Amino acid sequence: MPDSNIKVKRFFVLDTNVLMHDPSSIFRFHEHDIFIPMIVLEELDNNKRGSSEASRNARLASRFIEELMSDSAKREIEKGLKLPAPETGSITSGRLFLQTRTLTSELPQNLPGNKADNQILSTALALQKEHQQTVISIVSKDINLRIKAAALGIPAEDYRVDQVLDDLSLLYTGQGQLESNFWEKNSKALSSWKEGDKTFYKITGADSQHWYPNQLVHDGKAQGFEAIVRTADNGIATLEVCHNYRTSHHNVWGVNARNREQNFALNLLLDPTIDFVSLLGNAGTGKTLLTLAAGLAQVLDERRYHEIIMTRVTVPMGEDIGFLPGTEEEKMAPWMGALMDNLEVLTNAEGGVWGRAATNDLLANRIRIRSLNFMRGRTFLNRYLIIDEAQNLTSQQMKSLITRAGPGTKVVCLGNTAQIDTPYLTATTAGITYVVDRFAKWAHSGHITLVSGERSRLADYASEIL
Repeated sequence: MPDSNIKVKRFFVLDTNVLMHDPSSIFRFHEHDIFIPMIVLEELDNNKRGSSEASRNARLASRFIEELMSDSAKREIEKGLKLPAPETGSITSGRLFLQTRTLTSELPQNLPGNKADNQILSTALALQKEHQQTVISIVSKDINLRIKAAALGIPAEDYRVDQVLDDLSLLYTGQGQLESNFWEKNSKALSSWKEGDKTFYKITGADSQHWYPNQLVHDGKAQGFEAIVRTADNGIATLEVCHNYRTSHHNVWGVNARNREQNFALNLLLDPTIDFVSLLGNAGTGKTLLTLAAGLAQVLDERRYHEIIMTRVTVPMGEDIGFLPGTEEEKMAPWMGALMDNLEVLTNAEGGVWGRAATNDLLANRIRIRSLNFMRGRTFLNRYLIIDEAQNLTSQQMKSLITRAGPGTKVVCLGNTAQIDTPYLTATTAGITYVVDRFAKWAHSGHITLVSGERSRLADYASEIL
C-alpha cells in the first residue's frame, strides 16, 4: 500500500472497464500515481477467457502489470511499482499501487449497484481518509459509477486519453467554402492549365495555408466551382476541378450524385491515388450506395481491384438473437442488410429477370463478406475493403483493420456518430472520429461529411423531427 508520507500530485483509482478498454492505460497518467483495487484484478481474471476484444485486452492488461513486477519490485510492492517515464523525458513517472490489505469504509445502507462497484467506492473512500492531502479520483467508463461517486463526494472522471476532440463540431468535415472575392484577391498569383480532361489551378496566398490535402473547396453555389486540393504547402496550393457525376451520361454503375458532397465522395472513391477514404453522415445520405457503386465500377469495369470485401462490427441494436448457423458469410448475412438493399438498387437495371440473375451471380463472385473476428494476421492485396458502421469500433480496432491493407488495396470507412451501439464509446472517442482526425493531413487519404439525406422525404423528416 502507498506510504502516507509520499507526496502525490493526484491518485487515480482505476475501474476494470478502463483496463479492458485500453490495456496500456496504466502508462498514460504521466507523473500521477495509480491504484488498482483487488476486485479489479479479480474482474480481469474473470474476463480473460474468450476470443473477444475485451478478453484480449483483459489478458494484455494483466501481462503489463506482471512485466512491471520484477524480482526487486515484488519486495517493495507496498511502495508502488515504478512506471516507465514518458517518452518526452521531461516529466517524472508515477507509480502503480496494488491493493495489498483490506481497505473498507462505510457506505450508505442499501446503496444500489453491484458488489464490484461498491467495493471500488469503499476503497476510494478509505484512501481519501488515509491521504487527506492528496486528491483521490476514480477513473471509470461507467457513467453510473461516476454518478454514485459524485453523490458520495468522491471525485470521478471518464477515461479521456482516447478522446479525439472536446466537441464533435470541431471534427474535420473535408470541405471548405471560398470567400466571395476569392478569385479577385488571388488573380495576380493565379495560374491554370489542363492535362487531358483535367483542369488545374495554382494558388499562392494566405487562403491556402488552412487547406488539407484532398479537401473539397467550393464557392457555395449550386453547380458552381468545386475542386479538390491536390497539394498545399507553404502557402502554395494546387487545385484540380472535380469531375461532375451529377449528369445522367456521367454516372457510376447507374448512380448519379445528388448533391455537392456526394459528388465529391465519388471523386474520392474513384481516385486511384487515394488509399483511404472516410465518409461520415446520417442515415440516408448515401454512404453505402456510393461506396458500393464506386467499388463495382473499379472491380468489374476497370479491374483495378480483384474483389470487394465488406465487414462490420456485429453489435445488435436491440436484443441479441443468439447464435446463427452456417458458414462465416451465412452468419454475417443478417448483419449485411445494408449491403443487400443497396445491391438490389444497383442491379435493378435493364435485362429483365434473367439479366438481374446473371448480374447477381457475377457479384457473388466479386463481393466477400467477412467477420471482424477473423481479421488478425490477414493481408489484403488489391482489394476494395469497406468497413461499415465504423462508429462502433474503438481506435485500436480501427488500427487493426486498416493495417490489414496490403499493396493496391483501398480502404473505405463508413460511419454515423449519431448511431453508436457499443458500450463506453461516444462520438468523440469512436474509431471513425479517431481516423478522420489522424488521416486529415495525409496526402493519400480523403474525407467528406455527407449532410443531405437522399433516402426519402419520410426519412429526411424523421431524422429532423424525431
